[in-house]
Amino acid sequence: MTAQHAVILGGSSGIGLAAAAQLLALGFKVTITGRDAAKLEAAKKTLTGDVTAIAADATDAEAMRKTFAAIGPFDHLILALGSGKGVGPFASVDIAMVRAGFEEKVFAHFASAQAALPSMRKEGSIVFVSAVSAEAAMPGTAGIGAANAAVAALVPILAAELKPIRVNGVSPGVIDTPWWDFLTPEQKGPAFAAFAARTPVGRVGQPEEVAQAIAFLVTNGFTSGHMLVCDGGVRLGG
Repeated sequence: MTAQHAVILGGSSGIGLAAAAQLLALGFKVTITGRDAAKLEAAKKTLTGDVTAIAADATDAEAMRKTFAAIGPFDHLILALGSGKGVGPFASVDIAMVRAGFEEKVFAHFASAQAALPSMRKEGSIVFVSAVSAEAAMPGTAGIGAANAAVAALVPILAAELKPIRVNGVSPGVIDTPWWDFLTPEQKGPAFAAFAARTPVGRVGQPEEVAQAIAFLVTNGFTSGHMLVCDGGVRLGG
């Protein structure tokens, strides 16, 4: 039996890289993409199995069409594209940064999924990676929350429209990934401690835990149109 092929956009670090490792361990063939060729190649060296790395910019729709044409037929698409732009108090956040966040998150997910369709096998699936800011009332996240909510809104619509391709999404909480590298180590420790204190499980998450959620959605053939929240309960407040 030929191994199923998963393509992971944003696969050079964090959740995307962890998802690649998880699927490779399950026997999948995996292609990872990212904008930084050197970073992508370094990420590939950490993985074991049938893995290919292709440099590609998900914000360039035409480039993504060419990328998917070069990849050829595949089964599963995981969109793990992130953006930290648009964070800040609603009253003062720069609308240009919010717009840039939508370009990197919403439009990149939308256009990449669209570009992938001609190459996707109908028995496959799409998994969008949103974030818990889409549903948690966290002050200062109106910009990124709106972008992540837009990504999450695609899931049920596309599950109905693209059938039999399954479409699902994962909504991670606070996960210890390079996304937080805008903070110094002295800032990150207290920030994570504060999030842990308000999270029922008492800690922040690891990318491997979100990768397990992604792997479930990829491998469970009877799940479609579902947003799987993997946040340790931080959305509950407290």
